[in-house]
Amino acid sequence: MRRLVFTVFLLAALLVLAAGGWGVWWIQHPLRLATPTVDLSIEPGTLPRAVAQAVADAGVDVDPQLLYAWFRLSGQGRAIKAGSYELEAGLTPQRLLSKLARGEESLRAVTLVEGWNFRQLRAALQKEESLKPSTKALADDAVMALLGRPGVHPEGRFFPDTYTYAKGSTDVAVLRRAMRAMDKRLAAAWAQRAPQTAAKTPDEALILASIIEKETGKPGDRPMISAVFNNRLRAGMPLQTDPTVIYGMGAAFDGNLRKKDLLADTPWNTYTRAGLPPTPISMPGKASLLAAVQPAPTQALYFVARGDGTSQFSSSLDEHNRAVNKYQRGQ
Repeated sequence: MRRLVFTVFLLAALLVLAAGGWGVWWIQHPLRLATPTVDLSIEPGTLPRAVAQAVADAGVDVDPQLLYAWFRLSGQGRAIKAGSYELEAGLTPQRLLSKLARGEESLRAVTLVEGWNFRQLRAALQKEESLKPSTKALADDAVMALLGRPGVHPEGRFFPDTYTYAKGSTDVAVLRRAMRAMDKRLAAAWAQRAPQTAAKTPDEALILASIIEKETGKPGDRPMISAVFNNRLRAGMPLQTDPTVIYGMGAAFDGNLRKKDLLADTPWNTYTRAGLPPTPISMPGKASLLAAVQPAPTQALYFVARGDGTSQFSSSLDEHNRAVNKYQRGQ
């Protein structure tokens, strides 16, 4: 009898050891995927059992009950975080749980370029296949209302930068982050404004910065370009800057700016109207924001492109005309 009991005990012990050994092997063995990569989305509040089922439903060849048992035995089942994940070949149950518990979401990135207008920004977001196009069918004013800024013109209100986002995020989320980033950058620049800036409000500084962004060929010229515009504003002279005319033309601009375009009045034509245009014309970066409120100490009122990306600055019209003849007409 004792021999029988011992034999049964020994067999049970061997079975436990075998099961344990198989379990260790299983959690470290790669799972089979239906495709080279599998997208997994876990909504907030999803319980571990439902997560295991979602993994199987997404295209991972695994028994949901077995995976759920692993979640429980590990003690990390409750640590699984909601999000969008990309599962790749070679993933083991052990690595899968670690990935979900750490919240290692599949991230994408979109870059908003300095000098872009809102139309270009929206087009870039719509090209991001991993972003849900929540605003695609909305007009610009509806987008701003959705962002909590009803009645605010969208131009220039978003900071140009590279933004990462989880696969499956909405374009609204990226826009909101970019909008808040511009709020912070503009406030920081305004707090550092110099006494000689002609901008009376942060919004005016933003408009001026957007023009500087479009007029800059060489980064180091920004403070001088800003000085020209600030000097003109204080003197009551029209800004006479081509990018504002082009912006006012919208889709009618064909790449060539003609004299008749400079004379065609729009709210943004700074040849026909004095002062700043009613809205920004582009997304200015940090350097342009700072240049707008920290113009260089100069009396320059004019500048002309040298043809090499830099500009020639002049304090008088005669001096400017000579520079135009030299750099634009080759005289």
